[in-house]
Amino acid sequence: MNTTPLTTFSKYRLAGFYLAIGLIVLSLIGLGTKGLNLGLDFSGGYMTEFTTSQSIAKSQMQSQLASQLSADFELSSSAGNTQWTLRQADGVADVIDKTWLTTFASQSGFDITPQDSVYIGSQVGAELIDNGSLALLVAAIAMMLYLTWRFEWRLACGSLVALVHDVIVVLGLFAWLGLPFDLTVLASVLAIIGYSLNDSIIIGDRLREVMRAKNNMSMSDLVDTAIKSTMTRSLITSGTTLATISAIWIFGGQPLQGFAIGLFAGVVFGTLSSVAVSATIPQLIGLKPEFYQQRAQALLVNDEP
Repeated sequence: MNTTPLTTFSKYRLAGFYLAIGLIVLSLIGLGTKGLNLGLDFSGGYMTEFTTSQSIAKSQMQSQLASQLSADFELSSSAGNTQWTLRQADGVADVIDKTWLTTFASQSGFDITPQDSVYIGSQVGAELIDNGSLALLVAAIAMMLYLTWRFEWRLACGSLVALVHDVIVVLGLFAWLGLPFDLTVLASVLAIIGYSLNDSIIIGDRLREVMRAKNNMSMSDLVDTAIKSTMTRSLITSGTTLATISAIWIFGGQPLQGFAIGLFAGVVFGTLSSVAVSATIPQLIGLKPEFYQQRAQALLVNDEP
């Protein structure tokens, strides 16, 4: 049993690991109790977009619409409350379309310009749910096969758990906040899978190199050394990525808001899991430096003439 006292860095790393586990539990509770707020891409329904020449308070616009509609609707705005998006569930009695908006403009006194009106059938939404779930499953299986081939199984487990953590936490965030989950958010989840895997592989490769080169350090110190040597690179990469995503979030408007939120959360939580989960899991399940040192020695013996 290793009785080497933990360094301050190791204590922070383990605290991050337990935080990550807590986030997974919290996210699963949110997904189980609240569920995802599926957007029209998956649930089906009507979406109408329009603009107003002047900025109008969202509460005022919502009140005016509610006074003339008997059906429920969801209203969102952007660009200083001049660009509006209305969503209605499939099968409602009062459908908001371009003709209805023209009549509403004359009655309310708002200067409204209809932009687009789209109907998505519930059958199409069901097919998108199936296809989206299949895409996530195929991506996860492909990542598992790659990790198993690339790493010793304990390092592969660490990267896989970090990957699962990132996806579940982002989905849990959308469940708790009630944000619409549409195709753009699904695309961000798939992008998160690739981003998280890249970060975990870099740390895993570095840990493997450190274990091969040093045999006079505890496993905890080896993990800390590997993480510290890649920390600057991880922070710079995450920082520049977050800056780009923030620009999309601010200037991309309502259609890209869900995509930006999903990616932003994925990068933040992905950086946490890469540092605190992907390298900690192998240590907890018994990874030892002797494994890679023996393999390195065996390769040297085989290369001798």
